[in-house]
Amino acid sequence: MRHWIFASLFAFLALPVTAADLISFWDMPRHGGNSFNRLAPDQAYFNALRAYGATWVRLSYDKWQLAQRDFLLGSADDYQGLAATDLVQLRAVLDRAHRAGLKVVIAPLSLPGMRWSQNNQGQFDDRLWQDKRYWSQAAAFWRDLARELKDHPAIAAYNLINEPAPEKQGGLAEHAAPEQMKRWYAQAQGSARDLPALYEQLVAAIREQDPDTPIMVDAGWYAAADAFGYWPAPLTDSRVLYSVHMYEPYSATSAPNMTRKQPFAYPGPVPFAGLTQQWDGQRVQQYLQQPLAWSEAMHVPRSRLVVGEFGCMRRLPGCQRYLEDVLTVLDSNKLHWAFYSFREDSWDGMDYELGSAKVPWRYWQAIDQGARDPLARKATAEFEPISKRLKPE
Repeated sequence: MRHWIFASLFAFLALPVTAADLISFWDMPRHGGNSFNRLAPDQAYFNALRAYGATWVRLSYDKWQLAQRDFLLGSADDYQGLAATDLVQLRAVLDRAHRAGLKVVIAPLSLPGMRWSQNNQGQFDDRLWQDKRYWSQAAAFWRDLARELKDHPAIAAYNLINEPAPEKQGGLAEHAAPEQMKRWYAQAQGSARDLPALYEQLVAAIREQDPDTPIMVDAGWYAAADAFGYWPAPLTDSRVLYSVHMYEPYSATSAPNMTRKQPFAYPGPVPFAGLTQQWDGQRVQQYLQQPLAWSEAMHVPRSRLVVGEFGCMRRLPGCQRYLEDVLTVLDSNKLHWAFYSFREDSWDGMDYELGSAKVPWRYWQAIDQGARDPLARKATAEFEPISKRLKPE
């Protein structure tokens, strides 16, 4: 009898985590990185991220080699079904992440009627926010993808769309005052710019195929940390994670700042929401209180709040301080997070393992030639605020 009990116990412990168990993955703080690479990541890539101690990766595929116009979608102009060869490639990448011991959150950059601007000649695609015909196509896409991926052991959540911005051409200024945001939403509610309503439709489509896998939703205005503020209620599904991104003050942390004759410094006075404000650790904490306050008001547990991206230009002298300030807030509030980005092979701006030096010409040559990134990576001072918190097991 004793041998049978132990054998049964070991068999139980060896069982893979099922989709039904995946919401429990998010019951404790999870730390990871973003993968926005131009080439599908190989096994060494995922092994390296896991070796730092990451437990999850937020995976975007829109830059990978395409079978048609848009990866998986075929065409964002008229979705007709998943591109089969793209799906094979995606499954292979998920297999690699699983072998490395990482969970994956799938994060499309494009949906029908919303082609990612970098795949759209730099133009913002507003069609999804004008015509609900594209809502139906987006629901069909997610229904199809959930059917294909629901049983894959690497999947920890579906992030419905990266950085939606229905407000951008809809008459609401970025970082508007909370009351102004709420007035705007009262007028937009029920229209094609109603982001929570779109999410409800996409969630319902997924649940037709997959009742269990957690679903991650970004706030509006490019996932701004203040953009959940106008939502009058959380979504009806109980397995939803709410995600914001943190690059504020963007005028200091972003690539355009590095081209200024005199870049804005962090800490220091920086333009934000039409005013010049002092940004430092205290201001970062104040800004990030907004999604925390919203979640508390909506009775959304902290364990369902995610900072899906954060970062700053690694060559900015104050970048290390900025990362430390952001992560101090995130960890003190026991939030999930994923830094941007891990070993990105198409842009070096936030690849902290490269330190603060310029990349050599062979980095750009590899991009032109469609070859693998040739640069070695290592732990650096710039990466230290992140790496010390990943804590390898």
